[in-house]
Amino acid sequence: MRIGVAQLTSTDQVDVNLQAVEKCYVQAAKAGADLVVFPENTLFFRIRSGDRVRGLDWLGDEMKYLQSLADRSLAALMLTTAIEDTTHGMFNATVVFQAGLEPELLYKKIHLFDVDVVGAAPVRESDSFSAGGEPRLWEFRGWRFGLSICYDLRFAELYLRYAQRADVILVPSAFLVPTGKAHWHTLLRARAIESQCYVVAPAQQGEHRSGEAVRQTFGHSLIIDPWGTVLYEFSDGLGVHVLELKRAPIEQVRTQIPMSAHRRLKPV
Repeated sequence: MRIGVAQLTSTDQVDVNLQAVEKCYVQAAKAGADLVVFPENTLFFRIRSGDRVRGLDWLGDEMKYLQSLADRSLAALMLTTAIEDTTHGMFNATVVFQAGLEPELLYKKIHLFDVDVVGAAPVRESDSFSAGGEPRLWEFRGWRFGLSICYDLRFAELYLRYAQRADVILVPSAFLVPTGKAHWHTLLRARAIESQCYVVAPAQQGEHRSGEAVRQTFGHSLIIDPWGTVLYEFSDGLGVHVLELKRAPIEQVRTQIPMSAHRRLKPV
């Protein structure tokens, strides 16, 4: 599986973000990616506190445009953004586009980020979003992907649902700088080690500006193997990196340390 991991500095201008997505997607597809994954808040990043989050219409022009990109390539395109559901509210959701198929809403973020972190402005994600309620395993070209989004990363019980069942866990994120410095690498490596699978975490990075308003995100998009080794890490900057994931490391780790056979407390 050749996976492309994109790092962005999204804005509150959807058209600008779409251009960044297209640039990264085309580059990764040309490099032979089977799947290109983008961070949380890909198409709209709220920068000014109090602004309404722009949720995209499931049947809107932006979705049609992304589908047209996927229709011209063999690579699947996956991103996480605000999706407006007129019946059930707005969700922070992961969507995938594949050639010749309808767009599919795969996962809705379960744990909403309502926090007051020293060094950052308070965040109340529940003011804008409804919470999802179900873990999701997605199968693609013979690989199984466990889906999660950003703040989900702190809740180990979700990842116990994926342990031994997923080949790759995806964690598209927009981590704050203080929590990123303290916890990003530790939590992601722990999820890979305890689940004995790859972890792929595309992230927002840098200064997001809208007029005089500025928000900062930590970045450091990561690809981690089932032993907990960082295979690739973005430093500062934007772009996309394509890396081949192989099955052998998953099998080797699970054979050497057979956690599935030793587990005594079963996930509910």
